[in-house]
Amino acid sequence: MKSLPSSESHKASKPLRRQEEQKAQKAQKAQKAPKAQDSGYDSFWGEDADPPISSLTRTEAQALVARHPSMTVWQALASQALFGVLVALIWGSLSRSPASLMSALYGVAVAVVPSGLMAYGVFGRRAARGAGGVGGVGGLLVWEILKLLMVGAMLAMAPVWIVPLDWVALLVTLVLSLKMVGVALLIWQRRAKNNV
Repeated sequence: MKSLPSSESHKASKPLRRQEEQKAQKAQKAQKAPKAQDSGYDSFWGEDADPPISSLTRTEAQALVARHPSMTVWQALASQALFGVLVALIWGSLSRSPASLMSALYGVAVAVVPSGLMAYGVFGRRAARGAGGVGGVGGLLVWEILKLLMVGAMLAMAPVWIVPLDWVALLVTLVLSLKMVGVALLIWQRRAKNNV
């Protein structure tokens, strides 16, 4: 077997020395780094950091629901409809035009009726029993598509059903009625926080 010349053996051992030096440096850093248990604080990812999980009794669950009430879909739709009718009545009284009042009320109907149909399809009695063969996310998607198609159809038929049509009144009340759901949820959330 041939032996390597001294310059070649020196070149071959250089990468090995670097690797050994890097391993030694990592070992020194690991020894110097404080451990979570030694430093007096628990690690976030430690096994002892999570509190024990216990199931709630019926009375505890009822108390939790009473402390944190949620707004139902039907309450959100009712607030949307009431606010929309209020805006339509204000619009009609300020404009003193029956066509503007009817257009504004139709804008409320365009916002509420398709949403009510979707809510019935997703949360109604048939949906709770699993009837119709469409459930879960697929059912939600189907009802959302039907809702959008109904909104489009109602807006397309507006000039036919309401003569003369005031587009400004219709669109303003439609947008305000749609935005009312978010406002109602914010008010409900603040009221729930104040009651706690």
